[in-house]
Amino acid sequence: MPFEIVRNDITKMKVDAIVNAANRSLLGGGGVDGAIHRAAGPQLLQECRTLGGCETGQAKITRGYRLPAKYVIHTVGPIWRGGRHNERELLAACYRNSLALAVEYGCESVAFPLISAGAYGYPKAEAMDVAVESIARFLQEHELTVYLVVFGGAEFLEGKKLFRDVRAYIDDVYAETHVNKGVERSRQMLWRQEEEAAQGLDEAFGAVYGDAGMEDSAPMAQPSAGKPDWESLLRQTDEGFSEALMRLIDERGLTDAQCYKRANVDRKLFSKIRSNPAYRPSKPTVFAFAVALELTLSQTQSLLARAGFALSHSSKFDIILEYFIKTGNYDVFEINEVLFQFDMPLLGSGATGI
Repeated sequence: MPFEIVRNDITKMKVDAIVNAANRSLLGGGGVDGAIHRAAGPQLLQECRTLGGCETGQAKITRGYRLPAKYVIHTVGPIWRGGRHNERELLAACYRNSLALAVEYGCESVAFPLISAGAYGYPKAEAMDVAVESIARFLQEHELTVYLVVFGGAEFLEGKKLFRDVRAYIDDVYAETHVNKGVERSRQMLWRQEEEAAQGLDEAFGAVYGDAGMEDSAPMAQPSAGKPDWESLLRQTDEGFSEALMRLIDERGLTDAQCYKRANVDRKLFSKIRSNPAYRPSKPTVFAFAVALELTLSQTQSLLARAGFALSHSSKFDIILEYFIKTGNYDVFEINEVLFQFDMPLLGSGATGI
């Protein structure tokens, strides 16, 4: 874990292995295949000549040569012939066999292109579905970081009903069209004023104010002796994010591994959160665990608050997550497909600021 969709040039990916969408001869071609051969240099072709080709759905491995990746895994995707010639199973086999080969060779990170979605004519939205489903299923049983590399835009996802539904929901609730901007700015200013924030904290601890700015109130005497019992006061504060997360995992009857896999979070990051009660996660990480735990919207808001965040209708990211939670869709990979289309941070580990 985890699995991330990225926009990049696969020949530039610094991973243990990249996957080449090859033809059956393995002797190079156009598209991704040609780009990988050019970047790797002529030695890649020389090694490929010794492999005797490759059947559709199977995978073979070579060194990476001039590439940043140590290995190249070559797999042959199916040519699209209307979907009635076992194309889906053959495409799924490409991902499954490539990942198994990566594990066999001790790889910890692998980058895939969207196999068969170019010259082989596989519909891109359907090719994405097969890729996400196949990779996610494999990662339930293996600890591996996998990237699905999309070169350029991903407008093909706009044809999916789920994406259209999310866009319609955003249009309905997006706060930029109807929020009172003056009230919103005032609210933000209040949060930023240190003096008021400090006063709120003191009040929570039971301190008494003698502020001259408080009308119709006389100054009150300060305690004459003794220091505050800070340890006692701090024990009265609410549990932090880490404590709340561990409690929720226990309440749901999940193991740690089940939780961080469902959240698309790296095992090392989860260990850091578990061992550090004061850990401050990013907002996407909080949402990732809310999805993994299948929290309601109110429960999600509570978990966000533990980490110092709030759910806001002025954020498209928040609205997208609100939609999925309200509709009971807790598939982190499907959520990430939509977030990727909107150029939003993905849930889990990776380029999310955790």
